[in-house]
Amino acid sequence: MSNTLAIVPLNNLAIAFIPVSVVIIILFKWSLNGKFALYALSRMLVQLLLVGYFLNYLFAGANAWIVVLVLILMVLFSSWIALGNIKAQRLQLLKWAILSIAIGGCFTLFVITWGVLRLQPWYQVQTIIPLAGMIFANCMNSVSLSAERFYAELAREVDYITARKIAFQASIIPNVNALFAVGLVSLPGMMTGQILSGTSPFIAARYQIIVMCMVFASAGISSACFLVLNKNTQNRAEQ
Repeated sequence: MSNTLAIVPLNNLAIAFIPVSVVIIILFKWSLNGKFALYALSRMLVQLLLVGYFLNYLFAGANAWIVVLVLILMVLFSSWIALGNIKAQRLQLLKWAILSIAIGGCFTLFVITWGVLRLQPWYQVQTIIPLAGMIFANCMNSVSLSAERFYAELAREVDYITARKIAFQASIIPNVNALFAVGLVSLPGMMTGQILSGTSPFIAARYQIIVMCMVFASAGISSACFLVLNKNTQNRAEQ
């Protein structure tokens, strides 16, 4: 395949916001939180433009220490965001979220980059940063779901073991659904991007299998770690 992905001019990029505007109008018409959606869209736009410039600089001069620093920042930010639904206990649980996401995310990233892809050098920025982003984002979502459900069950006076089972099951539902849907309902981001850039669908499918495995594993490990670590927190609360 010789097709390459075209560079999108800024005026063409603006057209993508036409269907977005429809949703914003509906939110305001129905007296919902349209301002919050506008704020989220604004943050998305600024964050992606900034990260585009940053990654362009990073790709130009790869450095192992800079990559490590970026990975640490990813863990810290994802841990903070993961606890957004339980703000009353955010600071108390932050250390467990950081540890859980670091364990699940870094372990999976190590297995994929060293065992499967065998990157040379290991800090190959163009590969490790996008993969780390996918991994830590899924760890974040899984920990967020498990934390919200876990403390909701405890508030209903459910015992720790039952609450842990319910929370873990809830946290992996999106990833299990994704496993069922991939290839039938959706072509996920990495596979779609590779096909659009001209990569053979057979090669793109192999990479997507890697992505699905790492997403499912990292999310499940992080969620399980968070729930196990919070047993001590729960025990102290009951004393």
